[in-house]
Amino acid sequence: MTEEKMDKTGMRVAIAIFVALTVDGMDLQMLALSLPSIMKEYNVSTIMGGALGTYTLLGMGIGGILAGWLSDRFGRVRVVKWAVLTFSLFTALIGVSSSFTQVACLRFLSGFGIAALYSVGTLLAAEYVPTRIRTTVLGTLQAGWSVGYVLAAILSSWILPAMGWRPLFLMAIVPGIICLLLMIGMKDPESWFAARTVAKAAEKPQNEFALLWQNKSIRWIFLLWCFTSIMLQFGYYGANTWLPSYLVKDLHVNLKSMGWYVAATYTLMVVGKIVTGYLGDIFGRRVMWVLAGICTALYLPAVIYFATPGNIAYLLLFFGFLYGAPYAINSTYMSESFPASVRGTAVATAYNVGRIGSTISPLVIGIVAKSYSVGAGLAILGISYALCGLIPGLFIREKMFDPKSTKEEDIKA
Repeated sequence: MTEEKMDKTGMRVAIAIFVALTVDGMDLQMLALSLPSIMKEYNVSTIMGGALGTYTLLGMGIGGILAGWLSDRFGRVRVVKWAVLTFSLFTALIGVSSSFTQVACLRFLSGFGIAALYSVGTLLAAEYVPTRIRTTVLGTLQAGWSVGYVLAAILSSWILPAMGWRPLFLMAIVPGIICLLLMIGMKDPESWFAARTVAKAAEKPQNEFALLWQNKSIRWIFLLWCFTSIMLQFGYYGANTWLPSYLVKDLHVNLKSMGWYVAATYTLMVVGKIVTGYLGDIFGRRVMWVLAGICTALYLPAVIYFATPGNIAYLLLFFGFLYGAPYAINSTYMSESFPASVRGTAVATAYNVGRIGSTISPLVIGIVAKSYSVGAGLAILGISYALCGLIPGLFIREKMFDPKSTKEEDIKA
C-alpha cells in the first residue's frame, strides 16, 4: 500500500486541475447558454442547433482518445498544457466568427482541448491523491466543472441581454492564460515514470491499445466502461445542452431569469459532487455510483412532468444535486480499474467512446422537440441514467489498481 498522505505536490496539482476544469466547464456551458441566441442570429432550426452541440462533442471524442494515448507515451502534464491552450484559443475565436459554419468548425476544434483536459487532467490528479481520500478530492475537482457552469450562467445573465453572445466566448482566453501560469514547473507522477521505465525495458514494446486489448480481464472492464460512458453522457449532455432552451422555449422564462435558474442548478451540482465524492470514500465507489444513477433516472422525468414556470426554480435545485453526481465517482472508479501502463489510454478511450452518447443525445432531443417539446426529449434521458448506474454496480469491482502506486502489480497490464 502506498503512503496515505496528500503531499504539497499533490495539493498543487489538485488546485491547478480544479482551476483548469473550472475554465473547461465555463467553455462548454457557454454554448448551451448561447444556443438560443446563436440559433436566432443565424436563423437555424432546433435540429441544426442540436447539431452544433454534436459537432462539439464529436471533437471531444476524437481529442479525448488521442490525448489519453499521448499521455501514456509523453506524459500527463504536457498533454494537459496543450489541452488548455487549444480550447482557450479556439473558443475565443468563436467570438469573432461570421457564420454558423465557422462556429461549428471552431466548436469541433475546441472540443479537442476540452476533452483532453477532462480525460487527462483528472487522471493526473488521481495519480497524486491517496486512495482513502481519492473520491473526495476528485469529486471536488469535478465540482470545478460545475463552478465553471455557474460562472458562465451568471455572466450570461448580465452579458447576453446587454451585449449578445459573442463576448462570452472572447472571455475564454483570459482564464486559459491564468491556468497555464499555474502549471509552470508541474511534473508527472511517479507511477507514470515507473510505467514508462517498464515499457522501455520490454523486449518487444507494444502499443498501449494492443496491451489493453490482449489482456482478457482488462478488455472486459474496458468494454463495460465504454457502454457505461455512452449511457452517462447520453443522459448528462442531453440535459446539459438543452436545459436553457427548455426554460426559454417550453416554460417561457426570459434570458435573465434563465441564467440565474441555471446558475442555481449548477451551484447545487457543485454541492452534489463534493458530497457524493466524500460519501464514496466512506461507503464505496460502487454503492454511490449506483445510488446516484438510479435516483437521477427516477427524478428526471418527474421534474419535467411537474414543472411549471412557478416551481421550476425549486425543482431544478434537487435536479442539479443529482444529475452530475455520477461524475464525482467517475474519475476515481475508472482510474482504479486499470494499471498504469495503459491507464491513460484505457480511461480516456472508454470515457470518450461515450461521446457516441453525448453526440447523439442533443440531436435526438432536437428531433423530439420538433415533434413534441424540449421537455419530452429531456424526460427520456432517465433510461440512460438507469443503465449507467446498473452496469458498474453489477459487473465492475472497485479499487482494482492503485493509481498512486509504483508497484509492479499496479503498473503492468
